[in-house]
Amino acid sequence: MFEMFLHSVSLFLQGKLFQDIHKVFRQAGIGISVGAILLIVSVKAGLALWIAVLLSSLISGALQPWLFKDLKYR
Repeated sequence: MFEMFLHSVSLFLQGKLFQDIHKVFRQAGIGISVGAILLIVSVKAGLALWIAVLLSSLISGALQPWLFKDLKYR
């Protein structure tokens, strides 16, 4: 299992894992932005920091499969 992980990481770093690496970074950026915005809005709304972190990470984590569903591998 660890060997498969290392192989995937090496392919990613070489740029050979995904067909369109720009789409990968764009989708990841969207997910990170949504999580950061949710965190900031939650803290400004008066939630405790640990609750805001939990809420924003759950929502942005649940968003990742939807964002990455159309990515094509090589």
